[in-house]
Amino acid sequence: MKKCLIDAGPLIALFDKDDRYHKAITAFLPGFKERLVTSWAVITETLHMLDFNIQVQLDFLRWIERDALEIPILTKSHITRIIELTTQYADLPMDFADATLLILSDSEHIDCIISIDSDFYVYRNIRKKQLRNIFLDQS
Repeated sequence: MKKCLIDAGPLIALFDKDDRYHKAITAFLPGFKERLVTSWAVITETLHMLDFNIQVQLDFLRWIERDALEIPILTKSHITRIIELTTQYADLPMDFADATLLILSDSEHIDCIISIDSDFYVYRNIRKKQLRNIFLDQS
């Protein structure tokens, strides 16, 4: 099954009914057939932004528990690449979660992302390729 990365913004919007992207992401995801991949950093960021309601956080965690996301493990060996990316994109700036997604793009050979973050139009993976932002591009 083909894989696609997902960033925190769409995950937050999926579980926050007041988010401006909530309707768009809830309309987009049911027809999406690729496997969603993210990092623990993205999950942490999402949970932090959903901290307005513990039940919403639990709903998000239960959704993950039902195998909604694939979460590959990053290790200490990835720190060098995170430092490189953070330095390279310091003018944006690149956050830790975004760096982990680019690393997953490299290690999992994923060329697309679901994000509301326009920075992904600037970022390039190790193969010097831009990720296709299939969420923003379809809007």
